[in-house]
Amino acid sequence: MQNSVIKHTRQYRSGFYSLKIFFLFFSCFIFFINFQLIAQGNLLVYPQRVVFEGQKKVIEVNIANPSKDSVKYSLSFLQYRSTVDGGYEKITTPDSGQYFADKNIRFLPRTVKLGPSETQVVLLQLIRSEQLKPGEYRSHLYLKALRDQKYQGDFVTKKDSSILGIKIVPTFSITIPILIQKGESTTTVYITDLKLETASDGSKKLLCSINRSGNMSAYGDISILHFAPNGKETKIGLLNAVSVYTPNLIRKLKINLENKTSVDMSKGTIRVLYSLQSEKRLVKLAGAELAL
Repeated sequence: MQNSVIKHTRQYRSGFYSLKIFFLFFSCFIFFINFQLIAQGNLLVYPQRVVFEGQKKVIEVNIANPSKDSVKYSLSFLQYRSTVDGGYEKITTPDSGQYFADKNIRFLPRTVKLGPSETQVVLLQLIRSEQLKPGEYRSHLYLKALRDQKYQGDFVTKKDSSILGIKIVPTFSITIPILIQKGESTTTVYITDLKLETASDGSKKLLCSINRSGNMSAYGDISILHFAPNGKETKIGLLNAVSVYTPNLIRKLKINLENKTSVDMSKGTIRVLYSLQSEKRLVKLAGAELAL
């Protein structure tokens, strides 16, 4: 099986330099429009989520170093529990109804070293998929910055030899979810618990819950619209990349709303849409309204 990954690596190598030029310009562009790209320290990663579904067997993750320094990262898998408020808790044993994906994913390389403005393709390969039962499997690809040993908590002796300091150097890391979805999805989603919250400074937040049922996770973007009594429509909120991972049945959200003087938030209707941009069209997953 390893030869298969090496074969794909050789196939991509011929186009690597053209990919470098393309990805550097593309990275800058999608960074500003928040199009499935995440950044941490001296690293840009695209996409921010990988899903093996259908006939997909090999998927590439693009990594770029936009800084003026060389960086080195190690790659491994971590397991996380997703909380109802969107946080993560590291675990080693899956919760009931949760299944890990790492035993069925092979990736190369396992260490990435990038000079200034350099890029690298990491190839992920689905293996032994025929042994998997229908459902969803999830692990998180963990990219951890590696530094020379001399920089890890250096002891610094100052001019007064009786004073000893410690130089703290931050270590950056990124994790991206890797999912295997096998079989037909039975997942359905609906939105409840809409509530408008006003802070003492006048800023407003919309509270809501995304409810999930079925065998796979839900994933999409939240957009919030205000409809005035005369029918005028105004976009007042947006939250991208909202997931409800298995086995969770609910995700609670607090979304900051834009303060637009042209919108009277004391009247009209707020409409919340949870949707996914597919390759061909925008797919509505769920919606709800709040009368003001």
